Amino acid sequence: MSNAVQSLGQHVQSEMNKVIFGMEEAIEQLVVALVAGGHVLIQGVPGLGKTLMAKNFARVIGGQFKRIQCTSDLMPSDITGIHIYRSGKDEFELIPGPVFADVLLVDEINRTGPKTQSALLETMEERRVTIDRTSYELPENFLVIASQNPADFEGTYPLPESQLDRFLLQIRLGYPGTEHEIEVLRTYDQPGGGHARKVELTPLADDLLAEARQQVSQVHVADSVYNYCVQLAEASRVHPHVSLGLSTRGVLGLMRCARVKAALADNDFVSPDDIRAMIEPVLAHRLMLTPDASLEGVEPANILGGLLDQVSVPRE
Repeated sequence: MSNAVQSLGQHVQSEMNKVIFGMEEAIEQLVVALVAGGHVLIQGVPGLGKTLMAKNFARVIGGQFKRIQCTSDLMPSDITGIHIYRSGKDEFELIPGPVFADVLLVDEINRTGPKTQSALLETMEERRVTIDRTSYELPENFLVIASQNPADFEGTYPLPESQLDRFLLQIRLGYPGTEHEIEVLRTYDQPGGGHARKVELTPLADDLLAEARQQVSQVHVADSVYNYCVQLAEASRVHPHVSLGLSTRGVLGLMRCARVKAALADNDFVSPDDIRAMIEPVLAHRLMLTPDASLEGVEPANILGGLLDQVSVPRE
């Protein structure tokens, strides 16, 4: 088997490390989402470099980058675009919104209301957008990177369950370590900060992503591993602290990410360890806890740890 997935992962890491420091795990998860063809939800406090990460990730993969700053008065048409009547041509012309991009950063997605958030549902699932009953296809590698403030921040709205389920995985960003934060200061302590610093980044080779996806499709998955995933999903659906467990879309997402994880390790089969490594980023944001669990301070990560202890690991 070729090492296209490893080559892609190493290239993205080396290029992103020129502008982002101490976020190797987050960058790897972006690579997993890219190869698996899914969207990413990033959660963290403001000022950790989420916009800088998304913008430069788009440069590395050679895609067009656009950004939406979510506010309480943002309208769905501000995302999708509108038709304007041109009297000279006697026809309606599409004024495309920022959703027509390869990488779309939806900044502070939970600062806008559910009606506007729902404008992204079709685009994320079907990679197309419908405006005034006319559908338009989006780029093949369309990727949404949404940043989310912690839920206890003022002026935030909870994301609908159907939208959370459309994010393939969630990346949680914390404060950088001392060494990495010093490196940030050395590099960006200048007027304009990170966005003013010009760094040459080499984009991916044109066919590398397609080769990587082809390699991932050839990674073998045993029936026992499929059964392991399904048992984890079923256990989440009957957990006493969970009101809404893992959907079938979530199970598929877990398998897709585990395939990429295996290929990044240059393995030609998915092991239970690959499932376990991806379970928190893929599943934590999908679990809807009961009110009692929330009051008791139960975290999705605690529940997932319990599920991993509860479900027997296949030994084949």
